[in-house]
Amino acid sequence: MKRVTVTLPEVIVEEIDRWEKNRSKFVLEATERELELRRRQELERSLRYPHPESHQVAEAGIEEWGEGWSAEDEDLVDSSAGRPVRWTPEDGWSEETE
Repeated sequence: MKRVTVTLPEVIVEEIDRWEKNRSKFVLEATERELELRRRQELERSLRYPHPESHQVAEAGIEEWGEGWSAEDEDLVDSSAGRPVRWTPEDGWSEETE
């Protein structure tokens, strides 16, 4: 933990005090929720507008892309843990149906 000083309008502090005795706990929980929301929004943005290299990887195929890895890199990814997916410009990433 790290101590920080935050300046808030008095009306906000009064509202916090109505709901929670521990202001730090309230601010921590609110901050965690906001950070999670922003991470989710960034992920959604990334899925809507993927990085240009995503298309190159999809065109090459994951096997071809993975051929560039050395034997030392093999333990970085557990390929049995994932699901097959494919990229199309119309739909983005979608689960591969067999």
